[in-house]
Amino acid sequence: MNGREALAFIKKHGVVLMSARGPVPNLAEALAGGPIRGSWWGHPKSLHMYRVFEEVSDSDQVLVCRLVGGKVTFVHRRLWPALVRVGSRLPRRGLAAVREEHTERGSHRILITAFPRWVPKQVLSRAKRLSVAEAVSEFGGDLLFRVSGLKFAEPVMKMKVPKAPWTAAARRRLAPPRGYSKAASSRRSPRRFAHFHLPWRAPGSCESVLEREPRSALS
Repeated sequence: MNGREALAFIKKHGVVLMSARGPVPNLAEALAGGPIRGSWWGHPKSLHMYRVFEEVSDSDQVLVCRLVGGKVTFVHRRLWPALVRVGSRLPRRGLAAVREEHTERGSHRILITAFPRWVPKQVLSRAKRLSVAEAVSEFGGDLLFRVSGLKFAEPVMKMKVPKAPWTAAARRRLAPPRGYSKAASSRRSPRRFAHFHLPWRAPGSCESVLEREPRSALS
């Protein structure tokens, strides 16, 4: 497995540990072709692993952090928007970008960029458009649980009920008549629509509502 195949491996799984054992796949064991006893430095392919780790870490498609158990973790770029969206519920130290730099003296220096300073603008804008449910669905609730140990609610799928097709005849029946004006209808005589405003009268009553006089007139 070369550097390009290692990037494809990380893209497939989304979150991969560099060499430590944990709840997600291990890149060192994928390069070795099987489980590794002890440190990967003692493996016959350790030099090849080191070169691949360097190539993967330098790629702009991979975030190097300590998300899983505080160990060096590779997160592919396709999961960055969802990771940023649910980042407030994850440990901030685990989301910090970790980069190893070689000094002129030959030593190594570790640079840490706090979250979310390392997040590109395009990823940040896309993360803002995602809801928490969409981010969990995109990242994967099971993967989030394995990574963080926290349970995120899966989105509830709502069934869409198809609307009944309206025919042209049905639309003509429901449409108001030609020349209808709401303002003109309000200027009509109220006597024409008086029966709409009469109070309800029990069946069998012989007393007419219109002939009933108010109590004030009887005094």
